[in-house]
Amino acid sequence: MERSQQDRLGPRHDGTSRIQKSESAAERLAALKARVSAAIDTSKAKGGLNVGLHPALEDLGSWKPATKGKDAAKPSSLHKNDAYRTLNDPRAQSPGILGADGKNPYLDTKASSQHNVGKPRESRQLIFNQKGKYIQQGAALRRQAALEAMKKRIAEQTRKAGIDDDLDVEKNFVVDAPPDIEWWDEGLVNGSNYDDIENSYNLKINSPDSIITEYIQHPVQLQPAQDKQAPREATLYLTSKEQAKIRRQRRMAELKEKQTKIGLGLVPAPPDKVKKGNLMRVLGDVAVKDPTAVEARVNREIAERHQQHVDMNEERKLSKEQRHEKLKSKQEKDAGKGIHVLVFKINSLANGQHRYKIGVNAEQLNLTGTCIMHPKFNLVVVEGGEHSANKFKKLMLNRIDWTENSPSREKDGNRGVVRDWLLAENERGELKDMSLNECKLVFDGEEKDRGFSKWGSRVCENDAEARDVLSRAKMENFWSLAKAFT
Repeated sequence: MERSQQDRLGPRHDGTSRIQKSESAAERLAALKARVSAAIDTSKAKGGLNVGLHPALEDLGSWKPATKGKDAAKPSSLHKNDAYRTLNDPRAQSPGILGADGKNPYLDTKASSQHNVGKPRESRQLIFNQKGKYIQQGAALRRQAALEAMKKRIAEQTRKAGIDDDLDVEKNFVVDAPPDIEWWDEGLVNGSNYDDIENSYNLKINSPDSIITEYIQHPVQLQPAQDKQAPREATLYLTSKEQAKIRRQRRMAELKEKQTKIGLGLVPAPPDKVKKGNLMRVLGDVAVKDPTAVEARVNREIAERHQQHVDMNEERKLSKEQRHEKLKSKQEKDAGKGIHVLVFKINSLANGQHRYKIGVNAEQLNLTGTCIMHPKFNLVVVEGGEHSANKFKKLMLNRIDWTENSPSREKDGNRGVVRDWLLAENERGELKDMSLNECKLVFDGEEKDRGFSKWGSRVCENDAEARDVLSRAKMENFWSLAKAFT
């Protein structure tokens, strides 16, 4: 700065610049502000080294009143701060600063009018929360959490008790609606449905991106799976008269061939077959001379022929292991043609003999499956070959008398092992009335493979346990089918 400017800003030592002690504080403040204003006006004219000030520093210290309206320009942050200090400074509002006309002599209205003043920043109002607002929200959250916990607890209890299955039995029989467009037509139709199929422009048949071409695909020919389960041709059986006629013709041909060989000397003649009926005719004079010796000879030959017949039968007879192996191979061969599934619903299995017959026959017929014993009803599921399945069906529907009841055995009489509803006696020790007990065939069909690896039985207290047993073989739908079966 120049010397003159420094003199203006620095302290003055002349008599006019000395502040008298009798001056009031307001007068001293007004004199100080006058000096500052004079210095600012001088700085606007020129800067250091006789260079003008930067335009951003020209309005330094000026205050601009806030103008309202949409067209008003936004004041700079410096002007806002000056206006805020001027309005909020209590000393600026003192009567010593304001002039006689009530205006601020230090406010340059011309300079402030050169800049556009924007819309002033409005203070945000305080919004207080109503009393009890967050208490109500917390109570609502607690009620929602309690409701969810109650729903979860009820669902767990109903799953254990099987109540949900009883309430909605038909839920498992709902069939899904057909799709809007089949998967094999997605590449041939524009869109997601068949609405505009009549329009040829919506078909991808003759278009370049069509999956239908002029080339012919020759897939590898595979043996269809249903041929393995195709029923074999029925065997043509002959009547008894036809069988006897064929047997006579065969034996006659064999006899003529044997006689021809004997006549040609190829085979020695067999010994005479002497019986008591042809003794005199075959032996003749020998029988007359010594009839006792001839009779003993005839009896000895008859015994030898009988023993030879018995020995031949014993040689052809199979052992116990061979009989089991032969029966098992037949059953496996029968099961290889197709697996048949039978499902029976029995009201009560309180009679132990019924449970024993079911289990033993299932094992003997090489059937796999399970017997589920439930307080409401009992379900028997078996699977195996056609011949074994037919024999088991006759057992369940015809041979067993389900209305019969017999006392429990000693091992079955222990109530700690067997449930009360599986005992033949009631609480008073009397036999239960089985007159209304019956067995019904619920399902009879075929499946691709066996679902069970062996035969077994299971006692289930509720529907959830029964469904869990059947779900391992993917047959849980049979339980719902049996419940709805009447």
